Amino acid sequence: MATIPITTRGAEKLKAELHQLKTVDRPAVIQAIAEARAQGDLSENAEYDAAKDRQGFIEGRIQEIEGKLSAAQIIDPSRLDAGGKVVFGATVVLEDELTGDSVQYQIVGEDEADLKLGLINIGSPIARALIGKEEGDTAEVQAPGGIRHFEIVSVSYV
Repeated sequence: MATIPITTRGAEKLKAELHQLKTVDRPAVIQAIAEARAQGDLSENAEYDAAKDRQGFIEGRIQEIEGKLSAAQIIDPSRLDAGGKVVFGATVVLEDELTGDSVQYQIVGEDEADLKLGLINIGSPIARALIGKEEGDTAEVQAPGGIRHFEIVSVSYV
């Protein structure tokens, strides 16, 4: 199985979700199933069906998270020394050459990506265009509205 890159923050977030699912959500859904089962006829019991569906979702998510964590390659961006190159975990400040607008992104794993927080997926077009570049380079990104050019203002490993 291929390794999945993830930052230390992302790994901790997945571990916290796994803990929540195993210690809070799983026991709660088991209790809900027991209560619904006590109501009698299961063939017409919507609460029972809903609880069983929820249990299936929880168990599936537990398996998914455990699989991701077992295949994870945890990378601490603050310990990187990539010589100023854009790599996984790097925080990059870009300037749009057309509009002059500045944006800051950190390149993270698939599960961590959140554009509102400036966290972009390593597989996204902009991240792929940035990987390997250095401060002062120009990255050409295929965006939905056409090709955009961004100048890399700074690269940091935070």
